[in-house]
Amino acid sequence: MNLKRQSGLSLISVLIVGGLAAFAILIGFRTVPAVNEFMAVERIVGVLAQEGNNGASVLELRRGFDRRREVDDVSSVTGADLDISKDGNRTVIEVEYERKVPVVANVSLLIEFHASSEDR
Repeated sequence: MNLKRQSGLSLISVLIVGGLAAFAILIGFRTVPAVNEFMAVERIVGVLAQEGNNGASVLELRRGFDRRREVDDVSSVTGADLDISKDGNRTVIEVEYERKVPVVANVSLLIEFHASSEDR
């Protein structure tokens, strides 16, 4: 008897691979809003740095951030969290914050963000 050897995934293997893929997709879907918010913060910080270079005061920059964060639906950072400094004639704005993303039940993902106008 000459039996051909079969190759492929068994039912258990398909379930395991499917479960891992579903978990990866779940984490991806849960982290998209946090990354979206970070991109909005980066964009706002860049615009505010340009305004600071044009002579806006620190108080005006903080108020401007608060106005823009309401439009862009940023809830993790406020104008008071900004570190604003002058480097020569350039305005440097930085902010560091953490975002806790719930994944499943009591399992969460902690993401640390750092946005700076200096990186632009």
